[in-house]
Amino acid sequence: MLLYDSRTLRKEPFIPQSQPVTIYVCGITPYDTTHLGHAFTYVFFDTVIRFLRFQGNETRYVQNVTDVDDDIMRKSRELGTTWDALSETETRRYQRDMASLNVLPPDVFPRASGEIAKILEIIRVLMDRGFAYQSNGNVYFSVEKDPDYGSLSHLSREEMLPIANQRGNNPDDSHKRHPLDFVLWQESLPDEPRWDSPWGAGRPGWHIECSAMALHYLGDMVDIHGGGADLLFPHHESEIAQSVHYTGRHPFVRHWVHTAMVELDGEKMSKSLGNLVLVRKLLEHHTADAIRLMLLGHRHTESWAYTGEEMDRASRLADRLSRAAQGSRAPLQGSAAGTDEGASFVAAMEDDLDTPTAIGVLAELADSLLSGAPDGHTAQRRPLLVELGGVLGLKMGIA
Repeated sequence: MLLYDSRTLRKEPFIPQSQPVTIYVCGITPYDTTHLGHAFTYVFFDTVIRFLRFQGNETRYVQNVTDVDDDIMRKSRELGTTWDALSETETRRYQRDMASLNVLPPDVFPRASGEIAKILEIIRVLMDRGFAYQSNGNVYFSVEKDPDYGSLSHLSREEMLPIANQRGNNPDDSHKRHPLDFVLWQESLPDEPRWDSPWGAGRPGWHIECSAMALHYLGDMVDIHGGGADLLFPHHESEIAQSVHYTGRHPFVRHWVHTAMVELDGEKMSKSLGNLVLVRKLLEHHTADAIRLMLLGHRHTESWAYTGEEMDRASRLADRLSRAAQGSRAPLQGSAAGTDEGASFVAAMEDDLDTPTAIGVLAELADSLLSGAPDGHTAQRRPLLVELGGVLGLKMGIA
């Protein structure tokens, strides 16, 4: 299988080093509801998991919850509630949305607030090794100490700063030695959660949370690390820096896989802009299969814009697939990959998860079943359609 790697900027062979295959995907910051941009990421990685298992691999999938974050603190103040109550409400809502889309739950679903011990351990080691420093109750990672900082994003220091500033960095923080240095531990405001630390009561920074959870649950090296493309810098770049200097082992991640941005009305779909298509609203008028077909009808590396017309086309295709799948419940005899359609499906999926082409195979298979022209292979085509559709997380009306 080939996977496009954001670090090398090309498709790379993915050969599992051992079992289970380890996957870490950056999860939600639970301060608002699930939109289509979230769904694109998590449906895609759900499909990665399903295909790896279809190929006979075991998997260990970790998806975190960033429940200690500046955005949660801000939103909870706006709503007049507590950070943990807001986080709990939105996390449960997100889980319901994902279950409604037939997204398999991760094997581990940790919350940053439950990983403080590991976070403190990593920070202590980084300080002992000279990669982090304390200043006025805060602890920062020193970017200048890491000559490889930028190896994932391929950005110069000058290019990094404006992007980091848009994504939470404060270049005017007088306690930092360099504008790009990022927070590992910060002093809490009076209404924020706090934990004791050698540097004073406070809370963790954003980037260190994911390093702690990935290392805790998956070990020193992760096979596939994913998330939305907007996390590539500074979040994932900073994760690499922290993790390799804590473990002393390189690489931290074998394959970096990112999903492109989903747009609406010419702009990236985001909570901050408020231009959202909500999963819950779509499910009022379309099936989960239709939404998955619409999402997976795009290559994960290519940005795209949502339109109602495309959603309607996906609904019509979902109906065709469902009608074609009805009938015999007999299991598939032999290997799906041993059929012409199965071989074409697998070849598409092995080419960097080319789900649009894989969907095309399903559509042709459905059309042949609906045409009413029986042949010697008809009895096997229906269970084949069901099995291949299941790799894309489609139920096709079958309980």
